[in-house]
Amino acid sequence: MTSPVPAVVLLSGGLDSCVTAAWALSQGRAVHGISFDYGQRHRAELAAAARVAAALGLASHRVVRVDLAAIGGSSLVTGAPVPKDRSDAEIGRGVPSTYVPARNTVFLSLALALAETLGAAEIWIGANALDSSGYPDCRDPYLRAFEAMANLATAAAAEGGTRYRIVAPLVAMTKAEIARRGAELGAPMAATHSCYDPAGPDALACGRCDSCILRRRGFVQSGVADPTRYAAEPPR
Repeated sequence: MTSPVPAVVLLSGGLDSCVTAAWALSQGRAVHGISFDYGQRHRAELAAAARVAAALGLASHRVVRVDLAAIGGSSLVTGAPVPKDRSDAEIGRGVPSTYVPARNTVFLSLALALAETLGAAEIWIGANALDSSGYPDCRDPYLRAFEAMANLATAAAAEGGTRYRIVAPLVAMTKAEIARRGAELGAPMAATHSCYDPAGPDALACGRCDSCILRRRGFVQSGVADPTRYAAEPPR
């Protein structure tokens, strides 16, 4: 009997990473999830990541601490306000303050370290270029550049012949397509948390940040029921 192929999956606790982890499992991967406590204001996503990992029965799940709040530069790790109630035109223009400098580079580097340790050649990430609010580190050219670096910078590649792959199955999908694919895969989307600025002691999704707006619209357009509890109903 062939053993499952090990793979590392970046698991934020949001919709995209949940669907990505379920997709990797559907491809026969033994999924090792990695999440990051990086000083984010929306730490509720870490509890969501743990729920997703348990629901999917991942081979392992770990949370790594990285203090990106010490660097600053983003409303997700400082006291600066998170943009709210933005129009489609505003969301689609420029890079918002919720961009965290070098976040995906830091996260992918640590995922690469874990992959090398585990003997895994694949790193799966739920990066999405279409509904990413303009984040430059969610685009395919960036991911391919990181992949090239991974195959230059590791002992496993230089001496062991490993060829690392950054797998980003959602990169060119709309949020509606992602929600639909999640439903097809049976991904535990009700366990996820996508809001940048949770409201109240129950950490309800605010319904007003870019992430809530894009998530809500994706579910509506997909025809898949949105399991999210919002403090305020997002526009459709």
